[in-house]
Amino acid sequence: MAVRTIEWRKDCVRIIDQTRLPEESVYRELHTVEEMAEAIETLRVRGAPAIGIAAAMGVALAARLHRKSPPELFNRAVDDAMERLKKTRPTAVNLFGALERMRGCLHGVSMKPGEAADTLLREALAIYEEDEIVCRRMGENGAELLGPDSIVLTHCNAGGLATAGYGTALGVIYAAHEAGRIRHVYADETRPLLQGSRLTAWELSRSGIPVTVICDSAAASVMHGRRVDAVLVGADRIAANGDTANKIGTYSLAVLARYHGIPFYVVAPVSTVDMRLSSGESIPIEERSADEVIQGFGRLTAPNGAGVLNPAFDVTPHTLISAIVTEAGVLRPPFEENLYRLMGGNRPPETFE
Repeated sequence: MAVRTIEWRKDCVRIIDQTRLPEESVYRELHTVEEMAEAIETLRVRGAPAIGIAAAMGVALAARLHRKSPPELFNRAVDDAMERLKKTRPTAVNLFGALERMRGCLHGVSMKPGEAADTLLREALAIYEEDEIVCRRMGENGAELLGPDSIVLTHCNAGGLATAGYGTALGVIYAAHEAGRIRHVYADETRPLLQGSRLTAWELSRSGIPVTVICDSAAASVMHGRRVDAVLVGADRIAANGDTANKIGTYSLAVLARYHGIPFYVVAPVSTVDMRLSSGESIPIEERSADEVIQGFGRLTAPNGAGVLNPAFDVTPHTLISAIVTEAGVLRPPFEENLYRLMGGNRPPETFE
């Protein structure tokens, strides 16, 4: 995209505020860890890879602010920043992986605060730069799964807005479009916050890719009555057996795709795989505010006092997934065996927590 989701600018982080799209393009400069944490919690910046980048840059912000502090104060500020950012969103494993990388680049190394701050910034920028390379590789790998003139359906937003600027599931669509393989895209609106209609349709239309927004509840009808060649979705965490957490409503799409004989592809970087979890039953699912459901856009859509259940994600069983597309290649069932091999076989199945 011509628009950058997130970028480091001298001593601040600049983001496009995704809560304001598509009505207006508003940029925010974040100068503190608390501002970054608020941006993640309120979905001003969102998407598993982008959250990981944001968290890393948040740590770098804290380090830069305390680069002239005594070592003890500097270390405490960095530790506090990591703890605060860990609490922002529980499901996307990329956030925790990025924070582990940031901590690891200082582990066992004695540096002055200024040197440590520079090291942390370099690591955050490396995470950022690696993301676009990884996404483009995924795009190329996934595009090979699509035939000429393909019509695909996607859910939520797994594009440039969810990454450093290219996308996971939408990265496949971009790469396939560049190869002349995309005829049309159906974008689920993705209730309750409409990331599909607000963000995905905005991205695709800016890129010249034909897109039609549909209500989530129309997906079955579209699959039945119209041609859909594949469903492409992103992921926030993939367990060792291939069970995948993604935006709420993904599980329903997978069931519908199976019924209609349509391949269902998950597109995610290797960093989204969590080999510590044997199945999706152990993936923590974020529960968000009831207001997002009953008055997400300023108008009451349910009576006061009505109960609301608002999980941000659901888990799609691996048995409904046709393939998992990563930067390292396309994985097909059996996922447990192939993910174990992909991740280096460093944790035998019997030692899973």
